Amino acid sequence: MKYFLIYLFVEVLVSVNISSAIGAFATFGEIVFSAIVGFVLLANMRLTLMQNMQALMQGEISVESFERLNLWSFVGALLLILPGFFTDILGLSLQFSAFVTLIASKLLHVKKEPPHFRSKNPQLKEEEIIDVEVIDDSNTK
Repeated sequence: MKYFLIYLFVEVLVSVNISSAIGAFATFGEIVFSAIVGFVLLANMRLTLMQNMQALMQGEISVESFERLNLWSFVGALLLILPGFFTDILGLSLQFSAFVTLIASKLLHVKKEPPHFRSKNPQLKEEEIIDVEVIDDSNTK
């Protein structure tokens, strides 16, 4: 409840300051435009999700990266749909992975992942590797 009240205070403060500077018609146009952008991003979310799934299957990104990219992109699109300048600024910034990585590392205390992975299969862990030696019995007979 405390965070919601802080959000409302910041949203009203930012919206009043910006709308008084740019005028009523520009404010209305910005609200409509940002809602359209949010709906377009939500409509294209399926394509983005499929591209990220392919990157996950090929081992280019980790599971945590996959979850983080898709979740924050979805939240950003929803914030763009909501009216208000502060939510639009947050929603737009959540569409960029560099900002999402910064927020995740600072606020959520997520450790940085290595730039290159050892295995193409991100679900395979090092302790699960079993070393097997094949013995050919066809030469002994």
